[in-house]
Amino acid sequence: MDDLEEVPFEEFENYSYDMEYYLPESELEEKVHLGAVHWVSVGLYCLAFVLGVPGNAIVIWFTAFKWKKTVATLWFLNLAIADFIFVLFLPLYISYVALNFHWPFGIWLCKANSFIAQLNMFASVFFLTVISLDRYVRLIHPVVSHRHRTLKNSLIVIILVWLLASLMGGPALYFRDTVEFNNHTVCFNNFHENDPDLRLMRHRVLTWVKFIVGYLFPLITMSICYSCLLFQVKKLSIVISSKHFWTVLAVVIAFLICWTPYHLFSIWELTIHHNSYFTQMLQVGIPVSTGLAFLNSCLNPILYVLISKKFQVRFRASVAEILKYTLWEVSCSGTVSEQLRHSENKNLCLMETAQ
Repeated sequence: MDDLEEVPFEEFENYSYDMEYYLPESELEEKVHLGAVHWVSVGLYCLAFVLGVPGNAIVIWFTAFKWKKTVATLWFLNLAIADFIFVLFLPLYISYVALNFHWPFGIWLCKANSFIAQLNMFASVFFLTVISLDRYVRLIHPVVSHRHRTLKNSLIVIILVWLLASLMGGPALYFRDTVEFNNHTVCFNNFHENDPDLRLMRHRVLTWVKFIVGYLFPLITMSICYSCLLFQVKKLSIVISSKHFWTVLAVVIAFLICWTPYHLFSIWELTIHHNSYFTQMLQVGIPVSTGLAFLNSCLNPILYVLISKKFQVRFRASVAEILKYTLWEVSCSGTVSEQLRHSENKNLCLMETAQ
Protein backbone atom coordinates (compact mmCIF):
# COMPACT_ATOMS: atom_id res chain seq x y z
CA MET A 1 0.00 0.00 0.00
CA ASP A 2 2.95 2.37 0.40
CA ASP A 3 3.52 2.60 -3.34
CA LEU A 4 -0.17 3.40 -3.85
CA GLU A 5 -0.07 6.27 -1.41
CA GLU A 6 2.83 7.86 -3.31
CA VAL A 7 0.94 7.86 -6.61
CA PRO A 8 -1.23 10.93 -7.21
CA PHE A 9 -4.91 10.30 -7.68
CA GLU A 10 -4.71 11.31 -11.34
CA GLU A 11 -2.64 8.16 -11.94
CA PHE A 12 -5.57 5.97 -10.94
CA GLU A 13 -7.46 5.05 -14.06
CA ASN A 14 -10.70 5.22 -12.13
CA TYR A 15 -12.09 4.27 -8.79
CA SER A 16 -14.92 1.87 -8.25
CA TYR A 17 -17.93 2.10 -6.02
CA ASP A 18 -19.66 -1.11 -6.95
CA MET A 19 -18.49 -4.41 -8.40
CA GLU A 20 -15.93 -3.55 -11.04
CA TYR A 21 -17.33 -0.21 -12.00
CA TYR A 22 -15.16 2.82 -12.38
CA LEU A 23 -15.56 6.53 -12.13
CA PRO A 24 -13.36 8.74 -14.29
CA GLU A 25 -10.00 10.18 -13.34
CA SER A 26 -9.76 12.87 -10.71
CA GLU A 27 -13.53 12.90 -10.13
CA LEU A 28 -13.47 12.01 -6.43
CA GLU A 29 -13.59 15.66 -5.36
CA GLU A 30 -16.71 16.22 -7.48
CA LYS A 31 -18.38 13.20 -5.89
CA VAL A 32 -18.12 14.34 -2.29
CA HIS A 33 -21.70 15.58 -2.45
CA LEU A 34 -24.03 12.71 -3.14
CA GLY A 35 -26.07 13.53 -6.24
CA ALA A 36 -29.62 12.64 -7.16
CA VAL A 37 -28.43 9.79 -9.38
CA HIS A 38 -26.65 8.18 -6.45
CA TRP A 39 -29.73 8.50 -4.27
CA VAL A 40 -31.66 6.66 -7.00
CA SER A 41 -29.06 3.90 -6.98
CA VAL A 42 -29.18 3.74 -3.17
CA GLY A 43 -32.97 3.46 -3.39
CA LEU A 44 -32.64 0.53 -5.81
CA TYR A 45 -30.11 -1.15 -3.51
CA CYS A 46 -32.43 -0.74 -0.52
CA LEU A 47 -35.40 -2.07 -2.49
CA ALA A 48 -33.40 -5.10 -3.58
CA PHE A 49 -32.37 -5.75 0.03
CA VAL A 50 -35.84 -5.29 1.56
CA LEU A 51 -37.53 -7.53 -1.00
CA GLY A 52 -34.65 -9.91 -1.66
CA VAL A 53 -33.91 -11.12 1.87
CA PRO A 54 -37.39 -12.40 2.82
CA GLY A 55 -38.28 -13.41 -0.75
CA ASN A 56 -35.25 -15.59 -1.32
CA ALA A 57 -35.36 -16.89 2.27
CA ILE A 58 -38.91 -18.15 1.67
CA VAL A 59 -37.90 -19.87 -1.57
CA ILE A 60 -34.90 -21.49 0.15
CA TRP A 61 -37.03 -22.63 3.11
CA PHE A 62 -39.68 -24.33 1.01
CA THR A 63 -37.46 -25.80 -1.72
CA ALA A 64 -34.87 -27.06 0.78
CA PHE A 65 -36.98 -28.22 3.72
CA LYS A 66 -40.68 -28.43 2.86
CA TRP A 67 -40.96 -29.77 -0.68
CA LYS A 68 -39.91 -33.03 -2.26
CA LYS A 69 -36.39 -32.95 -3.69
CA THR A 70 -36.54 -32.93 -7.47
CA VAL A 71 -34.14 -31.78 -10.15
CA ALA A 72 -36.23 -28.65 -10.81
CA THR A 73 -36.42 -27.65 -7.13
CA LEU A 74 -32.64 -28.06 -6.82
CA TRP A 75 -32.08 -25.62 -9.69
CA PHE A 76 -34.34 -22.98 -8.16
CA LEU A 77 -32.96 -23.63 -4.67
CA ASN A 78 -29.42 -22.85 -5.78
CA LEU A 79 -30.58 -19.84 -7.79
CA ALA A 80 -32.25 -18.49 -4.63
CA ILE A 81 -29.12 -19.26 -2.55
CA ALA A 82 -26.96 -17.22 -4.94
CA ASP A 83 -29.37 -14.28 -4.75
CA PHE A 84 -29.77 -14.57 -0.97
CA ILE A 85 -26.02 -14.49 -0.28
CA PHE A 86 -25.69 -11.44 -2.47
CA VAL A 87 -28.52 -9.41 -0.91
CA LEU A 88 -27.07 -10.07 2.55
CA PHE A 89 -24.00 -8.08 1.46
CA LEU A 90 -26.02 -5.20 -0.01
CA PRO A 91 -25.86 -3.05 3.17
CA LEU A 92 -22.12 -2.71 2.50
CA TYR A 93 -22.84 -1.23 -0.94
CA ILE A 94 -25.53 1.01 0.50
CA SER A 95 -23.17 2.29 3.18
CA TYR A 96 -20.39 2.86 0.66
CA VAL A 97 -22.49 5.12 -1.58
CA ALA A 98 -24.28 6.81 1.34
CA LEU A 99 -20.92 7.67 2.91
CA ASN A 100 -19.86 9.52 -0.26
CA PHE A 101 -17.84 6.55 -1.48
CA HIS A 102 -15.93 5.98 1.73
CA TRP A 103 -15.15 2.32 2.49
CA PRO A 104 -14.64 1.85 6.25
CA PHE A 105 -14.84 -1.96 6.26
CA GLY A 106 -11.26 -2.88 5.40
CA ILE A 107 -9.55 -4.48 2.44
CA TRP A 108 -10.78 -8.04 3.03
CA LEU A 109 -14.45 -7.05 3.01
CA CYS A 110 -13.70 -4.94 -0.05
CA LYS A 111 -12.44 -8.07 -1.79
CA ALA A 112 -15.16 -10.35 -0.39
CA ASN A 113 -17.96 -7.93 -1.23
CA SER A 114 -16.92 -7.68 -4.88
CA PHE A 115 -16.32 -11.43 -5.10
CA ILE A 116 -19.81 -12.19 -3.78
CA ALA A 117 -21.32 -9.79 -6.33
CA GLN A 118 -19.46 -11.45 -9.19
CA LEU A 119 -20.28 -14.92 -7.83
CA ASN A 120 -23.97 -14.04 -7.74
CA MET A 121 -23.97 -12.69 -11.28
CA PHE A 122 -22.26 -15.72 -12.81
CA ALA A 123 -24.07 -18.31 -10.66
CA SER A 124 -27.46 -16.78 -11.51
CA VAL A 125 -26.91 -16.74 -15.26
CA PHE A 126 -25.33 -20.21 -15.24
CA PHE A 127 -28.29 -21.70 -13.33
CA LEU A 128 -30.73 -19.94 -15.66
CA THR A 129 -28.87 -21.50 -18.59
CA VAL A 130 -28.97 -24.93 -16.94
CA ILE A 131 -32.70 -24.55 -16.28
CA SER A 132 -33.31 -23.69 -19.94
CA LEU A 133 -31.26 -26.66 -21.16
CA ASP A 134 -32.94 -28.97 -18.65
CA ARG A 135 -36.39 -27.82 -19.75
CA TYR A 136 -35.56 -28.39 -23.41
CA VAL A 137 -34.06 -31.88 -22.92
CA ARG A 138 -36.87 -32.96 -20.60
CA LEU A 139 -39.62 -32.08 -23.08
CA ILE A 140 -37.99 -32.76 -26.45
CA HIS A 141 -35.74 -35.71 -25.56
CA PRO A 142 -37.63 -37.58 -22.83
CA VAL A 143 -35.64 -40.82 -23.25
CA VAL A 144 -32.31 -39.05 -22.69
CA SER A 145 -33.87 -37.08 -19.84
CA HIS A 146 -35.19 -40.19 -18.12
CA ARG A 147 -31.78 -41.85 -18.37
CA HIS A 148 -29.54 -39.00 -17.24
CA ARG A 149 -31.81 -36.52 -15.42
CA THR A 150 -31.19 -37.78 -11.89
CA LEU A 151 -30.60 -36.11 -8.55
CA LYS A 152 -27.03 -37.41 -8.49
CA ASN A 153 -26.21 -35.92 -11.89
CA SER A 154 -27.95 -32.66 -11.01
CA LEU A 155 -25.80 -32.35 -7.87
CA ILE A 156 -22.68 -32.81 -10.02
CA VAL A 157 -23.88 -30.03 -12.33
CA ILE A 158 -24.62 -27.78 -9.35
CA ILE A 159 -21.10 -28.28 -7.95
CA LEU A 160 -19.58 -27.52 -11.37
CA VAL A 161 -21.68 -24.36 -11.70
CA TRP A 162 -20.57 -23.05 -8.30
CA LEU A 163 -16.93 -23.87 -9.06
CA LEU A 164 -17.10 -22.11 -12.43
CA ALA A 165 -18.87 -19.08 -10.92
CA SER A 166 -16.22 -18.92 -8.18
CA LEU A 167 -13.47 -19.10 -10.79
CA MET A 168 -15.05 -16.26 -12.78
CA GLY A 169 -15.40 -14.14 -9.65
CA GLY A 170 -11.85 -14.90 -8.53
CA PRO A 171 -10.20 -11.82 -10.13
CA ALA A 172 -12.10 -9.63 -7.67
CA LEU A 173 -10.21 -11.28 -4.82
CA TYR A 174 -6.89 -10.58 -6.52
CA PHE A 175 -7.33 -7.10 -8.00
CA ARG A 176 -9.65 -5.49 -5.47
CA ASP A 177 -7.80 -3.06 -3.20
CA THR A 178 -8.28 -0.04 -0.95
CA VAL A 179 -6.44 3.29 -0.87
CA GLU A 180 -6.64 6.41 1.27
CA PHE A 181 -7.30 9.71 -0.49
CA ASN A 182 -8.58 13.00 1.00
CA ASN A 183 -9.85 11.27 4.16
CA HIS A 184 -11.69 8.76 1.99
CA THR A 185 -10.93 5.06 1.74
CA VAL A 186 -11.71 3.93 -1.79
CA CYS A 187 -12.48 0.31 -2.74
CA PHE A 188 -11.31 -0.09 -6.33
CA ASN A 189 -9.75 -2.43 -8.88
CA ASN A 190 -6.00 -2.03 -8.68
CA PHE A 191 -5.07 -2.66 -12.31
CA HIS A 192 -2.41 0.00 -12.69
CA GLU A 193 0.83 -1.76 -11.62
CA ASN A 194 2.63 1.39 -12.87
CA ASP A 195 2.13 0.09 -16.42
CA PRO A 196 -0.66 1.75 -18.46
CA ASP A 197 -0.58 -0.94 -21.16
CA LEU A 198 -0.92 -3.76 -18.64
CA ARG A 199 -3.68 -1.87 -16.84
CA LEU A 200 -5.66 -1.39 -20.04
CA MET A 201 -5.14 -4.98 -21.11
CA ARG A 202 -6.41 -6.35 -17.78
CA HIS A 203 -9.41 -4.05 -17.83
CA ARG A 204 -10.32 -5.09 -21.36
CA VAL A 205 -9.80 -8.82 -20.83
CA LEU A 206 -11.88 -8.99 -17.65
CA THR A 207 -14.67 -6.85 -19.13
CA TRP A 208 -14.95 -8.92 -22.31
CA VAL A 209 -14.67 -12.25 -20.48
CA LYS A 210 -17.41 -11.14 -18.12
CA PHE A 211 -19.58 -10.08 -21.07
CA ILE A 212 -19.01 -13.20 -23.19
CA VAL A 213 -19.08 -15.86 -20.45
CA GLY A 214 -21.56 -14.17 -18.10
CA TYR A 215 -23.98 -12.74 -20.64
CA LEU A 216 -23.56 -13.37 -24.37
CA PHE A 217 -22.98 -17.13 -24.38
CA PRO A 218 -25.77 -17.85 -21.84
CA LEU A 219 -28.10 -15.51 -23.77
CA ILE A 220 -27.45 -17.35 -27.04
CA THR A 221 -27.89 -20.72 -25.32
CA MET A 222 -31.17 -19.76 -23.68
CA SER A 223 -32.49 -18.17 -26.88
CA ILE A 224 -31.72 -21.31 -28.89
CA CYS A 225 -33.30 -23.56 -26.24
CA TYR A 226 -36.55 -21.62 -26.07
CA SER A 227 -36.74 -21.11 -29.83
CA CYS A 228 -36.27 -24.84 -30.46
CA LEU A 229 -38.67 -25.64 -27.64
CA LEU A 230 -41.42 -23.47 -29.09
CA PHE A 231 -40.83 -24.86 -32.57
CA GLN A 232 -40.88 -28.49 -31.41
CA VAL A 233 -43.91 -27.97 -29.20
CA LYS A 234 -45.91 -26.66 -32.15
CA LYS A 235 -44.52 -29.26 -34.55
CA LEU A 236 -45.06 -32.29 -32.31
CA SER A 237 -48.13 -30.92 -30.50
CA ILE A 238 -46.47 -31.48 -27.14
CA VAL A 239 -48.59 -30.50 -24.17
CA ILE A 240 -46.62 -28.47 -21.63
CA SER A 241 -47.51 -26.57 -18.51
CA SER A 242 -47.92 -23.01 -19.76
CA LYS A 243 -47.58 -21.60 -16.24
CA HIS A 244 -44.24 -23.31 -15.64
CA PHE A 245 -43.02 -22.32 -19.11
CA TRP A 246 -43.90 -18.66 -18.60
CA THR A 247 -42.37 -18.69 -15.12
CA VAL A 248 -39.00 -19.82 -16.40
CA LEU A 249 -39.21 -17.50 -19.41
CA ALA A 250 -40.12 -14.54 -17.17
CA VAL A 251 -37.10 -15.25 -14.93
CA VAL A 252 -34.84 -15.26 -18.00
CA ILE A 253 -36.37 -12.05 -19.40
CA ALA A 254 -36.01 -10.34 -16.01
CA PHE A 255 -32.33 -11.26 -15.98
CA LEU A 256 -31.86 -9.80 -19.47
CA ILE A 257 -33.65 -6.55 -18.62
CA CYS A 258 -31.73 -6.10 -15.39
CA TRP A 259 -28.26 -7.08 -16.58
CA THR A 260 -28.15 -5.82 -20.20
CA PRO A 261 -27.57 -2.13 -19.26
CA TYR A 262 -24.83 -3.16 -16.84
CA HIS A 263 -22.87 -5.05 -19.49
CA LEU A 264 -23.39 -2.33 -22.09
CA PHE A 265 -22.07 0.36 -19.76
CA SER A 266 -19.17 -1.90 -18.74
CA ILE A 267 -18.11 -2.17 -22.39
CA TRP A 268 -18.78 1.50 -23.04
CA GLU A 269 -16.62 2.32 -20.05
CA LEU A 270 -13.55 0.97 -21.89
CA THR A 271 -13.64 4.09 -24.08
CA ILE A 272 -12.61 6.19 -21.05
CA HIS A 273 -9.05 5.02 -21.56
CA HIS A 274 -8.97 6.84 -24.91
CA ASN A 275 -11.76 9.39 -24.76
CA SER A 276 -13.41 11.00 -21.73
CA TYR A 277 -16.19 12.64 -23.80
CA PHE A 278 -18.87 10.31 -22.42
CA THR A 279 -17.65 10.64 -18.83
CA GLN A 280 -20.78 12.35 -17.49
CA MET A 281 -23.11 9.88 -19.22
CA LEU A 282 -21.19 7.01 -17.66
CA GLN A 283 -21.38 8.67 -14.25
CA VAL A 284 -25.16 8.68 -14.59
CA GLY A 285 -25.56 5.34 -16.34
CA ILE A 286 -23.24 3.16 -14.28
CA PRO A 287 -24.87 3.65 -10.84
CA VAL A 288 -28.41 3.32 -12.24
CA SER A 289 -27.56 0.22 -14.29
CA THR A 290 -25.82 -1.20 -11.22
CA GLY A 291 -28.93 -0.70 -9.11
CA LEU A 292 -31.05 -2.29 -11.83
CA ALA A 293 -28.72 -5.29 -11.92
CA PHE A 294 -28.90 -5.64 -8.14
CA LEU A 295 -32.69 -5.52 -8.33
CA ASN A 296 -32.68 -8.78 -10.25
CA SER A 297 -31.77 -10.63 -7.05
CA CYS A 298 -35.19 -9.92 -5.55
CA LEU A 299 -37.30 -10.42 -8.69
CA ASN A 300 -37.05 -14.21 -9.04
CA PRO A 301 -39.06 -15.14 -5.90
CA ILE A 302 -41.64 -12.48 -6.81
CA LEU A 303 -41.99 -13.99 -10.28
CA TYR A 304 -42.46 -17.46 -8.79
CA VAL A 305 -45.34 -16.23 -6.66
CA LEU A 306 -47.04 -14.09 -9.31
CA ILE A 307 -46.81 -16.47 -12.26
CA SER A 308 -46.32 -20.02 -11.09
CA LYS A 309 -49.64 -21.54 -10.10
CA LYS A 310 -47.80 -24.64 -8.87
CA PHE A 311 -45.65 -22.52 -6.57
CA GLN A 312 -48.73 -20.72 -5.24
CA VAL A 313 -50.50 -24.01 -4.51
CA ARG A 314 -47.44 -25.50 -2.81
CA PHE A 315 -46.80 -22.30 -0.90
CA ARG A 316 -50.38 -22.12 0.43
CA ALA A 317 -50.33 -25.83 1.29
CA SER A 318 -47.02 -25.47 3.14
CA VAL A 319 -48.20 -22.40 5.05
CA ALA A 320 -51.44 -24.16 5.93
CA GLU A 321 -49.46 -27.17 7.14
CA ILE A 322 -47.22 -24.98 9.29
CA LEU A 323 -50.21 -23.15 10.79
CA LYS A 324 -52.00 -26.42 11.41
CA TYR A 325 -48.94 -27.88 13.15
CA THR A 326 -48.46 -24.71 15.21
CA LEU A 327 -52.11 -24.69 16.31
CA TRP A 328 -51.88 -28.39 17.11
CA GLU A 329 -48.82 -27.76 19.32
CA VAL A 330 -50.57 -24.90 21.09
CA SER A 331 -53.66 -27.02 21.55
CA CYS A 332 -51.66 -29.97 22.86
CA SER A 333 -49.65 -27.83 25.23
CA GLY A 334 -52.89 -26.27 26.49
CA THR A 335 -54.46 -29.70 27.05
CA VAL A 336 -51.39 -30.96 28.87
CA SER A 337 -51.38 -27.88 31.09
CA GLU A 338 -55.03 -28.39 31.95
CA GLN A 339 -54.37 -32.06 32.75
CA LEU A 340 -51.45 -31.14 34.97
CA ARG A 341 -53.49 -28.55 36.81
CA HIS A 342 -56.36 -31.00 37.24
CA SER A 343 -53.93 -33.63 38.54
CA GLU A 344 -52.34 -31.16 40.96
CA ASN A 345 -55.75 -30.09 42.28
CA LYS A 346 -56.78 -33.71 42.70
CA ASN A 347 -53.64 -34.57 44.67
CA LEU A 348 -54.13 -31.47 46.84
CA CYS A 349 -57.67 -32.50 47.68
CA LEU A 350 -56.55 -36.02 48.61
CA MET A 351 -53.86 -34.59 50.90
CA GLU A 352 -56.34 -32.31 52.62
CA THR A 353 -58.76 -35.21 53.06
CA ALA A 354 -56.02 -37.39 54.53
CA GLN A 355 -55.16 -34.72 57.05
